Amino acid sequence: MLESHQYLRQFSIKPSVQRSAVMNFLLKNRIHPTIEEIYLALSPTMPTLSKTTVYNTLDLFVERGAVRALAIDEKNARYDVDVSAHAHFMCRSCGSIRDIFDLKTSMFHIPETTDFKIDAVEISYFGTCEKCKGN
Repeated sequence: MLESHQYLRQFSIKPSVQRSAVMNFLLKNRIHPTIEEIYLALSPTMPTLSKTTVYNTLDLFVERGAVRALAIDEKNARYDVDVSAHAHFMCRSCGSIRDIFDLKTSMFHIPETTDFKIDAVEISYFGTCEKCKGN
């Protein structure tokens, strides 16, 4: 796994203590976290960290392409450090979000006959995960 400093530099982002901490959390916790979850995880060891700093940091990461902001959750933006082409599944029971990689790549392409300028493709599935199905 790449160190957070190296990862940030790949996207022309100057590492700072806060940026490195947020990126390190994302690289080690592939849970598609919200701003609140990142803040709560990091604030005990970074008392000067604010939610605004986390928000601004993630905004920079998204702008530079280092992170994807997901619109899968109606209540909160979720963030994904894996920017490769893949879909997501959200459990309606527990709210967990999982990556789905084994899709046909054609699902991520728009026909050339359109006049659209596509910046991103987001494919989301909703249902009940295997853990919640058993309950």
